[in-house]
Amino acid sequence: MSSQVFTIYLEGEEAMVAFGRRLGGLLTAGVIYLHGDLGAGKTTLARGILRARGYAGAVKSPTFTLVEPYEFDQGAVYHFDLYRLVDGEELEYMGIRDFFRSDSLCLVEWPERGGDYLPPPDLDIQLSVEGKGRGVVIMALSHQGQRALVELHGD
Repeated sequence: MSSQVFTIYLEGEEAMVAFGRRLGGLLTAGVIYLHGDLGAGKTTLARGILRARGYAGAVKSPTFTLVEPYEFDQGAVYHFDLYRLVDGEELEYMGIRDFFRSDSLCLVEWPERGGDYLPPPDLDIQLSVEGKGRGVVIMALSHQGQRALVELHGD
């Protein structure tokens, strides 16, 4: 399977949230890796994805708790922030495998810190600061991820 790539430039926080809403409507279950420096917009994109599910509350990065669960009728969304993780093995102790179910959507900030303890992503997203906006590069790494990107290209 060859991977597909989608690239977009977004200017401002509202554009990132709106893009997250679009993306959240296209991939309702699976794993999304979120890469980028501090302040690149990972949590803002996660907020948009949660808005697609109807969540209207505050969304903060779960830096100290590692995971923030959100329950919805159509399945759970788990928002992970692994920035403070010292060793990927810590994920085993917290029961990481219980979160990655076929009916859940897992958003993982700083996935590189999880090592081999994380499943492969459906979408791998790289965010970068570019002037007043953000560059977004999305790579689809599964059939489900590829379907989402095909729909994203069609919008």
